[in-house]
Amino acid sequence: MNPYALKTLNAERRARRAVILVTDLGDGRDRIVREGDQVAGELGAAIAKAFRSGNSGSVEAEGRTIFLNAYLPQPRLVVIGAVHISQALAPMARIAGYPVEIVDPRTAFATADRFPDVALRAEWPEDILKRQPLDSYTALAAVTHDPKIDDFALKAALDANCFYVGALGSRKTHAKRVERLLALGATADQIARIHAPIGLDIGAASPAEIAVAVLAQAIQAFRSRGLESKDAVA
Repeated sequence: MNPYALKTLNAERRARRAVILVTDLGDGRDRIVREGDQVAGELGAAIAKAFRSGNSGSVEAEGRTIFLNAYLPQPRLVVIGAVHISQALAPMARIAGYPVEIVDPRTAFATADRFPDVALRAEWPEDILKRQPLDSYTALAAVTHDPKIDDFALKAALDANCFYVGALGSRKTHAKRVERLLALGATADQIARIHAPIGLDIGAASPAEIAVAVLAQAIQAFRSRGLESKDAVA
């Protein structure tokens, strides 16, 4: 790897941005492709697939053998609300490979006894998220049902282009939430990205079942990144 590519790769990884090191196995030349860079043809399709899967490997494109070495930040889950759903969701997400952080200023709920072995922040979202910003490799689930806690976090998640944004509540509750988010400066297109009611529609009733639906929806959102625009064009 040439020194410039190595420097770029390390900088992007520190910033939690996805890149692929593209190496021509015929002549050994390599280059860095960032997620979102436009690459046409067969190579572009192969790179897009590698960004979605995170898998590295060789591909045949334009008559050449190319090795794609994918470097994706580990996706993580930030849950706003130390509630029963969160208690079930945290261990499930860890098993699926998603580090979890619980944020809730209500110290009666955000306790180590209720959330053992979980990164727990008994703070207001606006405080913790200013120190630890969200990013496009973060999923955010807002489940407190309290606008004073959820709304700022939802707006921050939309602004950070989190790959998944979900919010607990009925359609009637969400309609009121939309009005508040618009007042906070969110756009209609941003708000349309919120999954509300939260979770896949599997008829979930208990907190544990809702947690399953939320995690499945977040995984689906992560693995389908980049396909939305393609579907729109089709």
